[in-house]
Amino acid sequence: MTPPGMPSGSPTGSPLGFVLNAESPVPIFRQIVDGLRASIARGSVATGQLLPSVRTLAEELGVNPNTVQKAFSELEREGLVASERGRGMVVLGGMRQSAKAAGEDAVLNRLADAVRHARAVGLSDERFETLLRKAKKLAGDSAGGKDARDGE
Repeated sequence: MTPPGMPSGSPTGSPLGFVLNAESPVPIFRQIVDGLRASIARGSVATGQLLPSVRTLAEELGVNPNTVQKAFSELEREGLVASERGRGMVVLGGMRQSAKAAGEDAVLNRLADAVRHARAVGLSDERFETLLRKAKKLAGDSAGGKDARDGE
């Protein structure tokens, strides 16, 4: 999973602006789905734009092509992309908001899992919030960005 010359567990970058982490408990195909969904939500990948081929993206990420195909199939099932014969996977129109909502749902589900885990190991809410702030710093988000949906 790790490209030659890169230490095991190091994040692997993508030309689409997301990073894979082989040490994460999140499956690699799910990291690819989440990364592509985020790229669509941000507008980094425009409507009608072709995604890299399965083989090309697999080589760039240093993963098995079947893993990329599984991620593409999931995005197609979600209605974010479509396979066009002879062209490849194309980002569908009007999917930016849908991708953003799906991404927010994925984050919410992971945070809920983290809360359940924290409670299972006996962490207080205050300690969990402290760890969440530390995690945000580790991820490079010291600004604590605001969003119009923050109040929801």
